[in-house]
Amino acid sequence: MIAIIQARMSSKRLPGKSMMKIQGKTILQRVIERVNCSVKVKKIIVATSRHKSDCIIKKFCEKKNIEHFQGDLVNVYKRFVDLVKKKNIKKFVRICADSPFIDPKIIDKLIVEFNKNNFDLVTNVYPRSFPKGQSVEVIKAETFLKNFKKIKNKSFLEHITKYFYSKKNSKKIRIKNIKNIKNFSNYNLSIDTLKDFKNAQLFLKKKNFSKKDSWQKILANYQKS
Repeated sequence: MIAIIQARMSSKRLPGKSMMKIQGKTILQRVIERVNCSVKVKKIIVATSRHKSDCIIKKFCEKKNIEHFQGDLVNVYKRFVDLVKKKNIKKFVRICADSPFIDPKIIDKLIVEFNKNNFDLVTNVYPRSFPKGQSVEVIKAETFLKNFKKIKNKSFLEHITKYFYSKKNSKKIRIKNIKNIKNFSNYNLSIDTLKDFKNAQLFLKKKNFSKKDSWQKILANYQKS
């Protein structure tokens, strides 16, 4: 399975967050390290844009020998379409670069579910029951590609799976949602704001953090930091 991590520097709430460092490592690097702990993911590709602001992500990937792709800045759906076509990808996992605590076991669980059934999309955000920053989506490339020309809504082009979750379109494809037993959707382990960044800094400064720690263990300690 291929994991595509989407990253850009022009985040509205926290510009440049992908390359912001916590304890000597960029947020993007921390995401990549966590995804690399997945047993089922065999390759990681960072999908960024051709915009000059994202040259730093390109250079980072080149320096770390990480496969990357540059596409459209605003039309993220097209960025993924171009990448999927270029690499002839049949299925992929989508991860956001604001998730330095993403749990590799969640990734593996969704991949297993996807592989044993003929789903178009396996997700854990429809509806969300895991904390923010634990969002994983496994997508069939054929379904993803054939719907591209149907999308006119700019929001759907920027948030690439939003189209499939809409009331109208969710009935047309096979979606499987993985739910946690207890609802933790009000908790946050992502980095979306400066406050989130400072919380992550404090946590990683105080705690002995392992790349393979479960989200449950991280969340328990995160609340104490």
